[in-house]
Amino acid sequence: MIRSIVRGIGSSLPRRIMKNADFEGVVETSDEWIVQRTGIRQRHIAADEETTATLGEAAARAALDDAGLTPADIDLIVLATSTPNNTFPATAVEIQNRLGMHHGFAFDMQAVCSGFVYAVTTADLYIRGGLAKRVLVIGSETFSRILDWNDRSTCVLFGDGAGALVLEAAEGEGTIADRGVLAASLRSDGAHKDKLYVDGGPSTTGTVGHLRMEGREVFKHAVGMITDVIEATFGEAGITADDLDWFVPHQANKRIIDASARKLGIAEHKVVITVDQHGNTSAASVPLALSTAVADGRIKKGDLVLLEAMGGGFTWGAVLLRW
Repeated sequence: MIRSIVRGIGSSLPRRIMKNADFEGVVETSDEWIVQRTGIRQRHIAADEETTATLGEAAARAALDDAGLTPADIDLIVLATSTPNNTFPATAVEIQNRLGMHHGFAFDMQAVCSGFVYAVTTADLYIRGGLAKRVLVIGSETFSRILDWNDRSTCVLFGDGAGALVLEAAEGEGTIADRGVLAASLRSDGAHKDKLYVDGGPSTTGTVGHLRMEGREVFKHAVGMITDVIEATFGEAGITADDLDWFVPHQANKRIIDASARKLGIAEHKVVITVDQHGNTSAASVPLALSTAVADGRIKKGDLVLLEAMGGGFTWGAVLLRW
């Protein structure tokens, strides 16, 4: 059977680093307060010339270099983002043009923090359906553009950045030993919209708006929803938590990550944590964490890796792949 294997990975972060102490005097908060409640110590903030498109392009080029490929080898670009450069066209086509790619097709995917997991699953379906041989999957965000910098409950949580994978069609045996995407589970429930949303949009206010969140409500639902899709993915693949080599969750809050891992029986040493360095980068969160763990030698070829995310909507999902 056809599998979607990872050929390359890359990332890109804005130059500016904003530490927790930098918020003191701006809003009523402290480094101790932020670390205790979230695990975040710093985040990257985009400069005026750094956009979702420029960060996405840089991550894409890094992934292509890692794969030993060029834009000419790519058939499709799927960009997961909630902070596009424009309402339209899709920022994916801007990245396509910036890469000098004038063939194939490109589109954006909007599932907020779950966007990259949704995008990997979508790319896998295009590959297995024969519509693409190689897909560039990107998560890129500039959430700093939609933050209310007077709201201490949200402005300290988010950062900017981008990560990318090159997925390629390859022959597999149809077993859990195959490389590539092995199983996935996606969910959404719009009844929870008002718990995490942006209070603007072209069709409602004609403005971009700002991010709004009921933090306690999000936390209350997160662990249960995350374990739901992970257990479904385990069931599809016929594995248990003990079989995993690495768990790469959405980097929103270390307390949520720790609680989810405990509930699922995933050993602490198997969990990749980067929320302390990047904050919550929404759709860029999972690929940035992946890229970090690959770069430092933790994730190696043949490892069984579980990706997971939950975001506004609510949306949530998990993908199991062998590196």
